[in-house]
Amino acid sequence: MAIHLSRTFVLRKLHQLSGIVPLALFLLEHFYTNSKAVAGAASFNKAVSELQSIPYILLVEIGGIFIPLIYHAVYGLVITMEARPNNLNYPYPRNWFYLIQRITGVVLFFFIAFHVLNFRFGMIPGLNTISVAHRPDLAFDIVAGEFRIVPIFLIYMVGITATVWHLANGIWLFMVDWGITIGERAQRLTGYACIAFGIVMLLVGINAAVAFIRPGGLLGGLL
Repeated sequence: MAIHLSRTFVLRKLHQLSGIVPLALFLLEHFYTNSKAVAGAASFNKAVSELQSIPYILLVEIGGIFIPLIYHAVYGLVITMEARPNNLNYPYPRNWFYLIQRITGVVLFFFIAFHVLNFRFGMIPGLNTISVAHRPDLAFDIVAGEFRIVPIFLIYMVGITATVWHLANGIWLFMVDWGITIGERAQRLTGYACIAFGIVMLLVGINAAVAFIRPGGLLGGLL
């Protein structure tokens, strides 16, 4: 028996899937690479250099990151414009989570565009015009120089927080919508796990960012 799937259903499933594979995997790798800054400039620069030495790196970025990212971001805006939040009438936690997911999606649309144009291509007027990808040997100094600008650092703190929320809650939504977690108890436990995952990721992301302006990150020389 043939099963007819609506275009909206397929587009939404692709939107969810692109948020997990490859974007979530890329974010984990991104946080891992940034955390190399905790060990100092040489460690971070080496990590960036190794990434840039991957054969056909630009094609990998276009096919594995930029295309899924653009689709996820643009269709996410479509979903946001169609959304009809009912938090005031039904102030349940999941309704608030839905609203925050939409808000963080809009924030990330602008933050990621800024981040990519800034560090990947060096195209933000008034900031460093040297691309981290083009000068891996200066990668740490480039990032550190901009993070010492308070408004830029605050933008990245907001961006990191929005990214982690969007990912952690997105994982929960993906597992529920794709029938991986079935039943109220399983969904509740999965929710707790996603919250714990989000807290860990937030600490890792913030610590990596701080490491560019304070040796060793938040914990200094304790690690």
